[in-house]
Amino acid sequence: MNELFTFGLLCFTSFFTLINPLGSLPVFMTMTAELEQRQRIKTAKKAVVVAFIVTLTFAFTGQLLFKFFGISVNSFRIVGGVIFFIMGMDMLQARLGKVKIKESEIKTYVADISITPLAIPMICGPGAITNAIVLMEDATTPALKIVLILTIGLMMGLTYLIYYSGSRIIKFLGETGNNVMMRLMGLILMVIAVEFFFSGLKPMVLDMMK
Repeated sequence: MNELFTFGLLCFTSFFTLINPLGSLPVFMTMTAELEQRQRIKTAKKAVVVAFIVTLTFAFTGQLLFKFFGISVNSFRIVGGVIFFIMGMDMLQARLGKVKIKESEIKTYVADISITPLAIPMICGPGAITNAIVLMEDATTPALKIVLILTIGLMMGLTYLIYYSGSRIIKFLGETGNNVMMRLMGLILMVIAVEFFFSGLKPMVLDMMK
């Protein structure tokens, strides 16, 4: 039970900092500014569902991709750690590395922004995909795999609720609150990045020493 809780906490923390729904909220609000509340909710719901399906697909097919391209999980952990560290550094400095869109282009995106760029890559970006593949590899028992799937579902549900309450959250936090939250999640993500990096590097170094 302790193992399940620890793994679930790692899954939730890593996905929350990588997906960063509070950080991407201003982008979502800007891109749906021309929509009515009902249309905005529908867009958020579709984006979250698509992101959930894509994340799970990569989580379960990641090993097939590894075998096809001859990539080791440890190499992926190292690269993932570097990606997470860079993302965490940007977040620590309160810089959004998210999709940017000009005001004149918003109407063009309205047709189907729920799939791209909202679901991919804003919610389900390279970091979330990498995290899903690595954590699925670490989930060595059916119970851990279920915890991972439930955590991804919980994270997507939380993302939907944040987008649903977007205008109220932004007003409540204010610019200072958003920056503080961004930096805090960036720091957590950098710690996770170091763990990922060395968990991939250690087995490779031991193999070379043999």
